Amino acid sequence: METKNPITVTAAAGGNFENLEYLSGFGNHLSSEAIAGAIPQGQNSPLICPYGLYAEQISGTAFTAPRKHNLRSWLYRIKPSVTHEPFKPRVPGHGKLVTEFNQSNSSATPTQLRWKPVEIPEAPTDFIDGLYTVCGAGSSYLRHGYAIHMYTANKSMEKCAFCNADGDFLIVPQKGRLWITTECGKLQVVPGEIVVIPQGFRFVVDLPDGSSRGYVAEIFGTHFQLPDLGPIGANGLAASRDFLAPVAWFEQSSCPGYTIVQKFGGELFTAKQDFSPFNVVAWHGNYVPYKYDLSNFCPYNTVLFDHSDPSINTVLTAPTDKPGVALLDFVVFPPRWVVAEHTFRPPYYHRNCMSEFMGLIHGGYEAKADGFLPGGASLHSCMTPHGPDTKSYEATIALGNEAGPQKIADTMAFMFESCLIPRVCPWALECPCMDNDYYQCWIGLKSHFTCEASKEENVELLNGHN
Repeated sequence: METKNPITVTAAAGGNFENLEYLSGFGNHLSSEAIAGAIPQGQNSPLICPYGLYAEQISGTAFTAPRKHNLRSWLYRIKPSVTHEPFKPRVPGHGKLVTEFNQSNSSATPTQLRWKPVEIPEAPTDFIDGLYTVCGAGSSYLRHGYAIHMYTANKSMEKCAFCNADGDFLIVPQKGRLWITTECGKLQVVPGEIVVIPQGFRFVVDLPDGSSRGYVAEIFGTHFQLPDLGPIGANGLAASRDFLAPVAWFEQSSCPGYTIVQKFGGELFTAKQDFSPFNVVAWHGNYVPYKYDLSNFCPYNTVLFDHSDPSINTVLTAPTDKPGVALLDFVVFPPRWVVAEHTFRPPYYHRNCMSEFMGLIHGGYEAKADGFLPGGASLHSCMTPHGPDTKSYEATIALGNEAGPQKIADTMAFMFESCLIPRVCPWALECPCMDNDYYQCWIGLKSHFTCEASKEENVELLNGHN
């Protein structure tokens, strides 16, 4: 499907991010021109492109990937992206980005982990320097795995653009708006929205609110897609039309000393060029950055008894070759009604073959009465027990079986869930915001077991053991 007609979304006033237009649809073949007629007709790469532009393809999959999975876009730009000096290791280095997880740079732990929100730094820090890896598994070199990062920043990127050659970024801002300029155009992303920057795209993050904090999931060797709906039917969860891509926008000005910062194998490299990388006058294709407003998610829930599995709340999934098993799922827990009868309504106690990293954008989370704060995080790895804390359990039991319908409001929690077991980076384990008393939230759970057998039954039971 090809989409050309943009929709207008009013953004907060200021700069070029006011009244941004977007293209609608997930996985569509999109087309956008900042100058009418800039896209060649009838072919992708003519001898001479309209307006003297260069034709440049960016491929997100192998050329011979099946058509239904093939991702690529054609960019028509003033100068090609190859026009830069050689890459050199960035000085100073970063030191806290990992894409190759092993015993030398990360640790395995089955302990339940929780972090309090990290404070915004006092020193000037942009998105690149404020990004750090918490945990992950696999390898960007082997094109299989993922990394979970967090970021805290207080200044916009200046005279530089970031490019991630390792994988796709799924960014979840928790505090502060992000004004993101990409080669395909501009996106405003506010807390409560997410944005996906596919592998290889160059982008800049501006911070109009002065400070920002959030979460990032990075996947290697694959891309996000919408989950199958199965017996739910044709509608529900995240609707394709609610995913928004930018419209073409470009700048032509000379930019001496402009720096491309490329993440490659978890290391940062820089290259100089004399022009802005955002010189794409037009583009078409299905490989493009996009954003999504989580308030548009249509949740499904049980309407009679028992608690649904969290997979019912999957927004995006990065599948593996094994059916039903995800490299990484992005799952959301939005405001919703709970109505189940004779049911323990919070999430059940659980040990899982998958590993779960949770974050909280705003409000509270139904299974944690205390300690899980907006901007914080938790990690429950493969087969590590987890579930509601003592206060949540006791409060639920106290309501009894006659609890009526209840709306869970003022909340937006999420989960990154993976089949791969994460290793945790040392700075995350040693962070001052590590909640070392997390385990205490379950210690107060007491036995409610009762055994009121009659004396005769007890005698029969004892005789049975003799």
